[in-house]
Amino acid sequence: MGASRETLDGNDRRKGAAIRRIPKFWGIRCLPRIAVVAAYLAGSAAAYAATIEDKAQICGACHGLKGLPQDPLIPIIWGQNAGYLYLQFRDFQKGARKDDRMTAAAQNVAKEDALALAEYFSSKPWPNTGAHSALKADAGLAIATNKSVVCTSCHLEQYQGASSIPRLAGQEHDYLVKTMMDFRNRTRGNNPGMSDLMNSVAPEQLAAMAAYLAGL
Repeated sequence: MGASRETLDGNDRRKGAAIRRIPKFWGIRCLPRIAVVAAYLAGSAAAYAATIEDKAQICGACHGLKGLPQDPLIPIIWGQNAGYLYLQFRDFQKGARKDDRMTAAAQNVAKEDALALAEYFSSKPWPNTGAHSALKADAGLAIATNKSVVCTSCHLEQYQGASSIPRLAGQEHDYLVKTMMDFRNRTRGNNPGMSDLMNSVAPEQLAAMAAYLAGL
């Protein structure tokens, strides 16, 4: 983790405070690439004779050419469930989910390309982030939290998800923290049920879940 990014990890003893200090300008390193990505993905056949593999390469500017994002606040999409990837792409396109980078990149992309990209990334092996297993206290709190809100009723027993439900196991820790807080703060609006769920537990429980899931 970069020293300038004060987010949670398994060793952070100030979880309640740290979870609220996600940087305002996270992921800014990818911002200059937005116009390039959007133009490339939306380019006509006359301008680009691009295969899906070619288009997937440009996604790697932020998501990582080998499946590991350059910024831990950007999610892993290699090995993610295809139905989920497509639905998120659609939500970015329609404005139901917002992100400076993805909203721009998703515009004017044909449905067949979005589906093909989702299948392409889903077929890739999930990368190893090298994250350590959660501390015993974090793992215990995460397991207790799951018993309370039953995350595994949708994300399944090993947090692998299926179809339109995302895999959480082994996801980037900082992205997990940010996503849960975005749902909790209702700044991510494409799943109101998740916002309700995230508000039913304490920030300390969310911190433990992030540490636990990242280490699976």
